Amino acid sequence: MLCCARMIKTMLRCLCAWGLILGATVAVADGIEIKKVEARLTDEGYLISADFDIQLPPQVEDALKRGVTLYFESELSVHRSRWYWMDSKIASYSQTSKLSFNTLTQQYRLTRGGLYQSFLSLSDALRILGRQVAPPIEISRLDMSGNGYFTRLIKKGSQVGATAWMSLDITQLPKPLQMNALTSDQWRVESEQFHWDISPEQPGEEEAP
Repeated sequence: MLCCARMIKTMLRCLCAWGLILGATVAVADGIEIKKVEARLTDEGYLISADFDIQLPPQVEDALKRGVTLYFESELSVHRSRWYWMDSKIASYSQTSKLSFNTLTQQYRLTRGGLYQSFLSLSDALRILGRQVAPPIEISRLDMSGNGYFTRLIKKGSQVGATAWMSLDITQLPKPLQMNALTSDQWRVESEQFHWDISPEQPGEEEAP
């Protein structure tokens, strides 16, 4: 009997452990995660980019396939960190991307501004949607001769950093669906606000969260 009791306890521990593992897997399977961020100095200026891994929960994917357009908001920014006060933005770029599904052609359409792309698979559409690149910051603000804005900040002891985030904008959903989205965790499709430090003196920096 003692041996059986030990076996039962061992099995329960294993089941609990597997439950935690599976629970964690489900938690990260759906939503938006940051795969890679990059700050790169080019001839045109400083380029900030981020790659997001987007996985739509079943409820969101079902709504998309039923004709609901999904709006995604993203922002890439460069800011000055100050220990004695709030961060001040040096440059910021935000973008609204629309993802829709055409039931007649069975194709997904990704729209950014006046440009759009069509995809046969959702995975391809989400992969391109997750690639976010900000316009280059003017080269005059990154003057490496010692008079540039970034250079002056570094000399003053300020830390320069970049931030990236992306989320599904549920306020753009049809009104009847908004109420359900506000009370459902499945509609909370968003990334963390990821921050990393950058140094203008270096030609390029890449970081994998």
